[in-house]
Order: sequence, then C-alpha cells, then structure tokens
Amino acid sequence: MLGREFWVMTVFFFALAGSGWADTVVATRTLRAQTVIGPDDVALADSTVAGALISLDEAIGQETRTAIYAGRVIRVDDVGPPALIERNQIVALVYRRGPLSILAEGRALGRGGVGDSLRVINIASRATVTGLVAPDGTLTVYSND
Repeated sequence: MLGREFWVMTVFFFALAGSGWADTVVATRTLRAQTVIGPDDVALADSTVAGALISLDEAIGQETRTAIYAGRVIRVDDVGPPALIERNQIVALVYRRGPLSILAEGRALGRGGVGDSLRVINIASRATVTGLVAPDGTLTVYSND
C-alpha cells in the first residue's frame, strides 16, 4: 500500500510541475542595446523563467537596455520605455513646490525614457539635480525635503 501512495504522489507532483510551464518572450535575433523591439524581433517559447516577460505586448515598442542574443529570454530589466532624452541633450527642468513652478535648462548626464530617473546639470547654477522624465520630454526635478 505504501508503494502505491508513493507512485500516486509522484505522478501528482509531476503533473503539478508540468502545469507550471508558461510562455516566455525570447529574442528571435540578436538585439543591440538601444534597439526598439518590433513584432519580428520576439517570439513566445514554452518555458518558465523568473523575471521574464510573458507576453509579446510587454516587449513590442520597448527599448533594449543591454544586448540581447537570439534565443535568449527577455527579462523585465532588459527593456524599458524608448529614450526621449539623450546624453548631453539640453532639456527643460521643471521645479515644483506647491503652486510655485520654476523653469530652467539643464544638460542631461545620461539617457532616459518616460518615468526614468535622470541626473542633469542645471546650466545656470551648475548644480547637479535628479528628476523624472515626463512624457513631453521635460524633467520634473525632485524636492530634497
């Protein structure tokens, strides 16, 4: 009787393990860093990888943060929104505190897309500040307090 229970439990666990398979997104060709992903660049594969994208919609239109080789699973951290701001680009800075808004110009110290945190140098004061990239390409500067 103990042998039968063992086999029933073994089959049960294999069935559970098999049901855990899901689709993950893989690159169909090698994608260089800063490539905007198109429909022909990705496909679904039967596998389960922690932190991987599971839908083609999550990848298409995103920009690669690093090189992704053909056949490799695409992870959430491998992609992000396409960059609106390039390194050394002059950008509009918006400082907001309650009803007060101050506009200034800054020079970007990196690349960033919508929602990315980006460091810039305020051209007038030469102070380095950090802000979030807005959909219109401006940078909303953090308040330090």
